[in-house]
Amino acid sequence: MRGRRRTSGPRRGSGSGKKGEAVRWNLRMKAAERGIWKSTAMRRLLAEAGLEISAGKMSALWIGDPVTIRLDDLDVICAVLDCAPSDLLIREPDKVAARRPAKAEAGSPAPVTPVLGRHRSVPPA
Repeated sequence: MRGRRRTSGPRRGSGSGKKGEAVRWNLRMKAAERGIWKSTAMRRLLAEAGLEISAGKMSALWIGDPVTIRLDDLDVICAVLDCAPSDLLIREPDKVAARRPAKAEAGSPAPVTPVLGRHRSVPPA
């Protein structure tokens, strides 16, 4: 996808069980709690609240974990669902801790890995 920027929508290969995700997107569950079972119904409610959203973007928000979301859009979604952003974005601190590298022992220095650069010629003598 050269030259095109992805502003929102699911990550490729994303899913709720993807290793390393520190935040879980909870839109479908919150919508279900309000009796909204289809993305088209959610899209219609968002349009009534002033947020015109394309079918593709709505599908990406409904099905996957968005990489990004505008704060204005998040505010309208929260107003429609009568919830807070923390209800839609659920922290998972265990996954954050799992991503941290293990600490080395205090007495032993960290291993040094050489960085190989370009081969350079020797300067003249």
